Order: sequence, then structure tokens, then C-alpha cells
Amino acid sequence: MKRKIFIILALAVMVLIFRFSMQNSSESSGISSKVTDFILNKFVRDLSADKKKNFLEDAEYIIRKLAHFSIYTVLGFCISSAVGRRRILSVGSMITVFIGFIYACSDELHQYFVSGRSCRFTDVIIDTSGVITGIIISVVLFRFCDWFKQRFMQSPS
Repeated sequence: MKRKIFIILALAVMVLIFRFSMQNSSESSGISSKVTDFILNKFVRDLSADKKKNFLEDAEYIIRKLAHFSIYTVLGFCISSAVGRRRILSVGSMITVFIGFIYACSDELHQYFVSGRSCRFTDVIIDTSGVITGIIISVVLFRFCDWFKQRFMQSPS
């Protein structure tokens, strides 16, 4: 049952990624700008207009790459959790990386056909790194849950 839930969640994340990739450059940039502006206003307050503009341009690039990494981390976590308990270096983990890599490639190819967007292999690498991070998080979380159950949930002998 848990595997089916994670498969459904992975498919939902894939749909979300596809939807984000459908946005043209101005729509995508608009979302990134809003997030960057929000962060800037919360954490960096005393900047002149020129410095704020330069900072926004630099920070927006980083925010966009972090968005790629983050959503693919969630995807990697969901796929990895659907595969189940295992070691980090296992066939199941390699299959998860492969699925994430192929989806990242298809996502970048899809963006190539969207107005103002581009197809970048560096984004595939960032996305695949996110998938690997999601795998590591899921394996560590499963191990922690197993340890916790053994340590605190066993009935006294």
C-alpha cells in the first residue's frame, strides 16, 4: 500500500514538473522574481535601488536552480520510497537515478519547444543531483525509522 502511495506521489510530482516546464520564459521568470523579491525583502533590507536590482538578477538565477534541485529531490524521494528499503548503493537506487535522469532529459527537451525556454544539460545534472539527494534522504529516513522501532517500539522481553 505504501509503495502505491509513493508511486502516485511521484507521478503527481512529474505532472507538476511538466506544468512548470510548460510556462513560457516570462511566466517562469515572473514566479522566480516573486520568490526572489520575497526572500530579498525578508533577509536583505538596506540596499539601494541599483544594488537591489543587481542582487535580484543574481539571486533569481540561484533561486531557479534551487527550484530545479528541490523539486527533483522530492521526485527522487518519492521514487526511492516506492522502490522500498535498501542500501544507498543498490540496484533499486540505480534504477531510481536512471528514472530521474531520463525524466530530467525529457523535461529539458520539452522546455526546448516552449517559447523563451532552453534545453540545458547543466539543468539535467542539477535535476539528477536532486534525485540522488532524494534517494539519500529516503534511505537514511528508512534506516532511522527502523532504528527507532527497534530501540523504542519493541515490547519488553
